[in-house]
Amino acid sequence: MTLPRSLPFLVCLLASPLAFSAAADPDPGFGPNPVLPQPAKTLIPTVHIAPAKGWPDGGMPKPAAGLAVNAFASGLEHPRWLYVLPNGDVLVAETNAPAKPDDGKGIKGFVMGKVMKKAGAGVASPNRITLLRDSNGDGVAETRSVFLENLNSPFGMTLVGSDLYVATTDAVLRFKYVEGATSITTPGTKVADLPAGTINHHWTKNIIASRDGKLLYATVGSNSNVAENGMAAEERRAGILEIDPASGKSRVFASGLRNPNGLAWEPKTGALWTAVNERDELGNNLVPDYMTSVKDGAFYGWPYSYYGNNVDVRVKPQRPDLVASAIAPDYALGSHTASLGLTFNEGKLLPPHYAGGAFIGQHGSWNRNPSSGYKVVFVPFADGRPNGMPEDVLTGFLSADGNAYGRPVGVTIDRVGALLVADDVGNAIWRVTPAGK
Repeated sequence: MTLPRSLPFLVCLLASPLAFSAAADPDPGFGPNPVLPQPAKTLIPTVHIAPAKGWPDGGMPKPAAGLAVNAFASGLEHPRWLYVLPNGDVLVAETNAPAKPDDGKGIKGFVMGKVMKKAGAGVASPNRITLLRDSNGDGVAETRSVFLENLNSPFGMTLVGSDLYVATTDAVLRFKYVEGATSITTPGTKVADLPAGTINHHWTKNIIASRDGKLLYATVGSNSNVAENGMAAEERRAGILEIDPASGKSRVFASGLRNPNGLAWEPKTGALWTAVNERDELGNNLVPDYMTSVKDGAFYGWPYSYYGNNVDVRVKPQRPDLVASAIAPDYALGSHTASLGLTFNEGKLLPPHYAGGAFIGQHGSWNRNPSSGYKVVFVPFADGRPNGMPEDVLTGFLSADGNAYGRPVGVTIDRVGALLVADDVGNAIWRVTPAGK
């Protein structure tokens, strides 16, 4: 998320770096038809940080009724993204932002560093992928090994045959994978470059393979909040790229998506869906983050408009032609929730209510009061479309006094059908199963 440029804001934050602003009204920004209030214009935007503390001894998230949770792995180092290999091994990207010398220089850059550190994002990147293996099937990983290291802020992973593709912050790499291997030591091959550079504001790059394995799709977030660095800095950003791994050629598949992260194929229709973080500084209840199906060639509004043709007047010059073509997202996930992880439940282990629906990891707000996100939610689907309001699946990541025990990020379904959740502040992977099993 982007910090405000207002000097009064910076002075106030330096004087009181934890929180200020009045509490918000209840957020109406959920579901297929969210209520969008008028933009809120304030001298000092809301800043309300949940300081990252980590879990106390024996602490863990609270599962919904009928579910149970345990630590699949703990003591990790900033785990953010997950991928399950066909043999059941779990890959974890232990990672954080690379150096971004031009992302908020001067006072703004100093304050951004303080805010990110307090929120748990100020640690150095481990730059590795770790393999976790549960050999005896008890729901806890007994084996832990460094699978790949010395990567440049790795994030997304996908396996096609014996080719393991890894999206780092600036490239898609290909490694040869042998089933059962606990490490890869041979060098990877660059498949394609990804937009990065010295601003690289949204650095996380996720990746997914097409059903037939012939194409790859990579997320690339914007280089700003609302194009304040100029549109030249946004080339091939704020969208999803389609990559031909055979040739390395790529094209923009969909655009106008401020910061897409989660990618998943909806099991009923086969449509590609993504989870997107929307823009800041329009008020506590604008703009809702969302998940949406992604159409080839479609434009989703950023930076000129949000939720279809709602114009963002901060962006100059405007593009009424693009605003007219902007597609409204399918489903709102709440304002400033930082909805990152996305997976559809195609497993058989969880209760039938969760069959076919979507799990979303909400990393949590830094600029809404009260806080939003900091949980994993479930959205039921029917006939390939959302069919109901979000339901809490895993909560308790915030303490009663507003500290962050953990922050959920990536979510996935393991080989037997349990839900895995990466927690980059709690440094754990949580495993959700039916209660009593």
